[in-house]
Formats: sequence, C-alpha cells, structure tokens
Amino acid sequence: MSAITLSILVLISILSIILLTSKLKLNAFIALFIVALFLAFTTLPAGTVIKTIKDGFGNTMASIGFLIILGAIIGISLDKTGGTMSIANYILSRTGEKRSPVALAITGFITGLPIFCDSGFIILSGLARSFSYRSRISMPFMASVLACSLYSVHCLIPPHPGALAAAGMIGVNLGFLIVIGMLFAIPGTIAAWLWSRRMSAGIAGPSDNTGNFTAGLQREDLPPAFLSFLPIVVPLALITIKSLLTLTDKDGEGILSRIFYFPGEPVIALFIGVLLSLLLLRKKSFEAMNEIFSEAVLKAGPILIITAAGGMFGLVIKSTGMGETLGNLLSRANIGLLVPFLIAIVMKTAQGSSTVSIITTASFVMPMMPALGLSSEWGKLLAMLAMGSGSMIVSHANDSYFWVITNFGGIKVDHTLRVYSSSTIVMGITVFACVYLLSLFVI
Repeated sequence: MSAITLSILVLISILSIILLTSKLKLNAFIALFIVALFLAFTTLPAGTVIKTIKDGFGNTMASIGFLIILGAIIGISLDKTGGTMSIANYILSRTGEKRSPVALAITGFITGLPIFCDSGFIILSGLARSFSYRSRISMPFMASVLACSLYSVHCLIPPHPGALAAAGMIGVNLGFLIVIGMLFAIPGTIAAWLWSRRMSAGIAGPSDNTGNFTAGLQREDLPPAFLSFLPIVVPLALITIKSLLTLTDKDGEGILSRIFYFPGEPVIALFIGVLLSLLLLRKKSFEAMNEIFSEAVLKAGPILIITAAGGMFGLVIKSTGMGETLGNLLSRANIGLLVPFLIAIVMKTAQGSSTVSIITTASFVMPMMPALGLSSEWGKLLAMLAMGSGSMIVSHANDSYFWVITNFGGIKVDHTLRVYSSSTIVMGITVFACVYLLSLFVI
C-alpha cells in the first residue's frame, strides 16, 4: 500500500474519532474500537489484526493501569476528606484566587520535572478541580494549564525516557540538555497558558457542585494542609530522588540508589501516597476505607478502558508503518533543524506517544547529523530540543495522555480538543521558534 493511501486512511481514522466522540457523542471506547478495527483491517495483514489490537490495549493497560487506579484512590481520598480544598485554601491564600491558573501551572511545571505527565496529572487533577471550583474558572482551562505545564518538561528534559534515550543515541550532554530544556520549556508553557485562556473563553465555569465533593464541609472540618500535601508530595519526592540518582549512579550500586530503588518506582510511590491519604480520614475504619476504594475503582474503570483503547488505536497506526514512511521522506530534505522537528511531528501525530516519537526520530536523524550541519555540540543539543518540540505536536485522540486529561479532568472530548490539543500545537511551535533563534547565534 502506498504512503499516500496509508496517510489518507490514517487521516480519515483520526477525523472519524473526532467526529464520533465530539459531534455524534458516541462512547469513546466504542468509537476507538470501531475505528481501530477499521484501520487494522484495511492496512494490516489479516493474521496480525487481532494481535495488534490486543497488544495495543494490553500494553497500555500494563504501563499505566496501576498508576490510574492508585492515583484515583488518592484523588478520591483527597476530595472526600476535604484534602484538595485544604490545599486549595493554602495556595490560594498566597497567590489570590485570580492567579490560581498561574499557581497551577507552576505546580505542574515543577512536578513534571521528574515524573511522567500522566502520573502528575492523575495526582494533581483533584487540585485543578478545586481551583476551578474556588476561582469559578472553567475546568477545560484549568485542565489544559496543568496538562501543558506537565507536558512541556516531559517532552524536553531527562530523566523522561524519550529525551534520555535520544540524548544517549545522539551523544548530547545531559547537563546542558536539562538546563536549556528547562529554559525553553518556560516560554512553551507560557504560550500554552495564553492560548488555553483564549480558547476556553466562553466555556462556562463550574456549577456549585461540579467536580467538588467537599462543598458542604466547613473550613474547620478540613484536614490540616500539611497532611493534605503528604499524599502528593511524598510520592513525587520518592520518584524525583530515584530519577536524579539514576543520572549520577547509572549502575545503581550506591547505597542511596539501593534504598530508593523500590520506593521510587512510580507504582510503589503512589501506593505509599494511598496509605498517606488514608490518614486524612476522620473515621479510620475498614468501612470508611472501602467506601473510598470502591468509589475509586468505579471511577478508574472507565478511564482505564478508554485510555487503553487509545493505546490500541495508537499501536494500529504505528503498525501501518505510515509514520516511518513519511519520516524517511522528510529525512531526505536538507532543511537543517526542520528535519528532526518535522519527523517528530509526523511520528507523534501518527502514533500518539511522545516517547516513541523522540526515540524514533533520533534513530532517523543520527546518521544525518553531519549532512544537516548539526554535528557540533550545540548542533546535537538543538537537534534534540527540536525533536522534543516536535513530539509535542499534536496530542489528540490516539494519545493516552489525551484521555487521562479528558477523564480525570471531567471535561468533554470536544473541549479537550479545542483547548488542550490546540495548545500543544502552539507550545511546540513556540519551543521550536526558541530553538531556531538560538541556532542563528551558536551554529
């Protein structure tokens, strides 16, 4: 099958999902399953269709399933006990309610440095809902602000797997990459913040009880802010420490590496967060705990299914080979930093994973670095950042993170597309513009 035919079929599939979920209001799982099945039957060998669909669904479930369930328990615990409201009161008392989106963006940016954007959004989504409720600002705007601040550093900075693996392949200095990547992520986050605010204009703010389980609690009934922060801060700290230790102790033979290896694993860290969240319960009984667990499992179920279906659709697209084909075509054009940027865009848009996009792009670009004029230390660094900016564009229906934002943010699919997805385009272009401007002075 030709690259043009593949491209048309993939484009039709993506547009079909958008139409089915946002216009016809079809259940997201059914829409993803039908379209993935259609694309698989029309592009893949018959013997691989079912296996590809199962692998895509199962692999996604395996990678983030525990995180979603444990994150949901933490979120429900914080909401039910008033923990999120206590945190919101503390932060808003220092920033002011009108600046709550700024406070949320800063929180997401710092949180996103060591952990996956999926985990960060799951943990902080309850806080975003409380900010939305308290400040009367629409949840699509709040969700997009949080999602983009987490996403910007996820795509650019080690120890995130895509950036770390690609940096090793190309031979980029990790210290420089972290510092410059953080500097470039800041204007990207700001641009996404401004765009999200514009695109969410006209979307109504929350009702008196939307996304807020604690509206009836009095201020004196809320748990202490310190205890409320623990289920969020401790897991993030454990993951952060392990991530930093892997940079300085790659073999994991040091004492600190051995101590934090197990508790620093995201699943274990979130489980510790679950245990800490139970301290917020005023009545610490199995009945009260089971109420939290039952509600969390009920809430996590649909999210797990839809997110795994998004991974299923992404693997079908990846299996068509369309991304690799178009990537090869782009790699033949002698257009400097645009090559890694455009290849990363194609890979990201086609198969959904920013990590896969960066790593695959690095494998394409690595042999071409001298021909592209990017073999110097600065050239390698800027090529790496160009890949990262391209891997931001565009997060849509085949990205599991898209469905995490939609479901944990409690927002409509068309609002996620309108506010968040469009913001990822603006963010990626902004970061690449910074990369290109710097290249004029250092290459």
